[in-house]
Amino acid sequence: MINLVKVNQNEEEVLHNIIQFYIYEFTRFNKQISLETDGKYKPFDLDKYWNNNEYHAFFIKSGEELAGFALVEEGQGDSPNVIEEFFVLRKFHGKGVGTIASQQLFALFPGKWQIFQIENNYPAQAFWRKTIKEYTSNTFTERYDEYRRSIQEFDTATLSNN
Repeated sequence: MINLVKVNQNEEEVLHNIIQFYIYEFTRFNKQISLETDGKYKPFDLDKYWNNNEYHAFFIKSGEELAGFALVEEGQGDSPNVIEEFFVLRKFHGKGVGTIASQQLFALFPGKWQIFQIENNYPAQAFWRKTIKEYTSNTFTERYDEYRRSIQEFDTATLSNN
């Protein structure tokens, strides 16, 4: 069973630990990322997830085991929901964990969505295209911005089957 579990501020260190794996994986696509002198990657500033109601941090769990995380900005007014960061540990790749977790996020935050991937992250682009196509019955748009990021956009309010 795949579950999203809201991260509490007292679990921030656990989230930071998982983020280290995410950043490590991300170095394949961004060669500018390097280790700090303490042997760790620079930690994310997670303050907004504890101090702002529009930002949400989730652990992704497969059964009782941590399988990844998702950081979401909830859209306000006409602003879309945005997945700021999303990561599934390699051990869980190809098992539907990311697909189920992302669909749970779409259901938790109904409305407009924008999902971004950097230019060279072809595995993420393929994952999101497939996942969103399946979830929306292919009723989404895709474009590229000035940074060559791939952006998928859709609105769960227009979906009839979800």
